[in-house]
Amino acid sequence: MHPAPDRPVFELPLAPGPSDIDELGHVNNAVYVRWIQDMATAHWRAVARPEHVDRYVWVVTRHEIDYRRATKPDERLVARTWVGEPQGARFDRFVEIAGEDGSVRVQARTVWALVELSSMRPLRISPEIAAPFLGK
Repeated sequence: MHPAPDRPVFELPLAPGPSDIDELGHVNNAVYVRWIQDMATAHWRAVARPEHVDRYVWVVTRHEIDYRRATKPDERLVARTWVGEPQGARFDRFVEIAGEDGSVRVQARTVWALVELSSMRPLRISPEIAAPFLGK
C-alpha cells in the first residue's frame, strides 16, 4: 500500500483498552482511525519546533486504511509513521500498526493539510516546517 520509509520513522506503543474491543472480540476498526490520528498528533508534537506547534495545526483530508489482521484484547502493538514529500499544504502520512510478533494489523495512507491557527486557512508547507519530518 505504501513505500518503505526512506526517512525518519516515529514509533508509538499501543495497547487496546476494554472500550476498544467490539462485539467480535477484537479491536474495532474505528479505533484504528483514532490511533492513526493520535499518532500524527504525537509525531507533530515530538518533532516540530515549539513555535510551529503553537502556530499551526494539521487536519486530515483523507484516510485509506487496509485492515490486514484482527487484534485481540490482550495484544500489544507498535505503530510506526512517516511522511511523504510535501505537496503545497499537504503531506501524505504513512502508518503501519503491527503486533509484537511483527505481523501487520493495519496499513494506512492519510493525507493531512497544514492550517494556520490564526486564520484557519491552509498554508503551504515551508522547507523549515518539513525538514524535521524529512530527516533534513
